[in-house]
Amino acid sequence: MDEYKIDTKCLHSGYEPKNGEPRSLPIYQSTTFKYDSAAEMGKLFDLESSGYFYSRLANPTDDYVAAKIADLEGGVGAVLTSSGQAATFFSLFNIVSAGDHIVASTAIYGGSFNLMDVTMRRMGIDTTFVDPDASPDELDAAFKPNTKAVFAETLSNPSLIVLDIEKFAAAAHRHGVPLIIDNTFATPVNCRPIEFGADIVTHSTTKYMDGHASAVGGAIVDSGNFDWSAHPVKFACLCEPDESYHGVVYTERFGRLAYIQKIVAQLMRDLGSIQAPQNAFLLNLGLESLPIRMRRHCENAMAVANYLSEEPKAAWVEYPSLPGSRYYDLAQKYMPRGTCGVISFGVTGGRNAAARFLDSLKLVSIATHVADARSCILHPASTTHRQMSDAQLEAAGVRSDLVRLSVGLEDAGDIIADLKQAFSKM
Repeated sequence: MDEYKIDTKCLHSGYEPKNGEPRSLPIYQSTTFKYDSAAEMGKLFDLESSGYFYSRLANPTDDYVAAKIADLEGGVGAVLTSSGQAATFFSLFNIVSAGDHIVASTAIYGGSFNLMDVTMRRMGIDTTFVDPDASPDELDAAFKPNTKAVFAETLSNPSLIVLDIEKFAAAAHRHGVPLIIDNTFATPVNCRPIEFGADIVTHSTTKYMDGHASAVGGAIVDSGNFDWSAHPVKFACLCEPDESYHGVVYTERFGRLAYIQKIVAQLMRDLGSIQAPQNAFLLNLGLESLPIRMRRHCENAMAVANYLSEEPKAAWVEYPSLPGSRYYDLAQKYMPRGTCGVISFGVTGGRNAAARFLDSLKLVSIATHVADARSCILHPASTTHRQMSDAQLEAAGVRSDLVRLSVGLEDAGDIIADLKQAFSKM
C-alpha cells in the first residue's frame, strides 16, 4: 500500500479481506492448524513452505497486524511479541550470543537498561553504554571487534532525549553492525527511523499503538536493508547453516527477510514469547485510530508544556517540541509532526516534593504506564528506574526530581486545572 498515506495505512494495511470475507480482522483463537497430509506438515517444519501449525510460533491474526506495523514503519516484515521487553530481547538475542558485545545509549527505559546491564551479562553478553549526545569519535571508541548491534530509543523514556538517528546509524554501519531503534514513544506516525538509517525497529505496542491500556505486547520490524551477507563471520547465525533446522541458511532461503524469519523459526520456537491473538486484535483496533490520537496527544502535551514552563513550582520542563528545548532542532528534523504526549518536568523541592505533588492529583492517575488515552504520571527514580544507581540515573538523564507525565486525550484545560490544584498544595 505504498501509494497511501499513513492515516490510510493504519486502517487498511495488513489485513485485506477478499470477496465474502469478514471486513474486520478475525481472531484466529486456535493453538493448532489442520493439514490433509503429513508431507504438507513436514514442509512447514523444514521451512520449505509457509503456513501455520502451532500458535507458539506464528498465528494469522498476529501476522496480519505485524504486516500492518511493518508497512507503517517501511519495513519488509515484522513479528509480534508478548511484550515490549520481549521485543527488545529478541531483537538483540537474534544476532548476539555469549561472548558478544552491544553498544547502547544510556538514555533508555530502565527495564531495557537492566536487561542489558544485568540479565544479558549473566548470559555472557557485554554492553557498553554511551551518551546519546556523544560525538562520532566518542561513539567509535565504544565499539569492539565482537560488537554485534547498536541499540537506542528515538525518544528516551523518561528523559525525552531526541536521538540523532543518522549519527548513530552512521556509527553502526562504519563498524558493520545494525542499528536497532525503539520507536515506542514517537510511533511511525511521528517518526520512521528506517528512513534515517535504522535497520531494526522495536515497539512496546502496549503504549500508543494500543492506546487504551488494554493489552500488553511488542513488535519487531525488519527494514530488510542491512546486508548480513557482507559480514558472514560476524553474523554466522544468519549466514551459515542452522543445524536445528536441517541446515537452512537464512540469508540464502529468505533474502531480505532473513532476520525476521530467524526470530519466528528459532526464537519463537525455543522461547515462545508470541503475542496472544486476542491481544493482537485489540492492538489492531488501537492502530486504526493511532494518527488521530497522536495528533490530540501532541496538541494536549504542547498546551500542558506551555503551562508548566510558566509554573513557578515546576523547576524545569523538558518537551522536545517546545521552543527552547535543547532537542528542539533534532525534534523538528526527525519528528516535524510532533513528538509524543509525554512531558518530563521537575518539582521544586526535589524527590519528596515530587511525591507529595503526585499524591495531590485527582484527574491524573499514578500508574506504571505511559502513552494511554487517560493521563497518567510517575516518579521514575523511585519506580521504573529504581534499580539504577545515582550515577546511572544521572547518565540516563533521570533526575531525582523528575516526574514523567503522560498527557492523555482529556480536555487540556481539565488536565492543567488538576496540575494547578496539585501545585497549590505544595
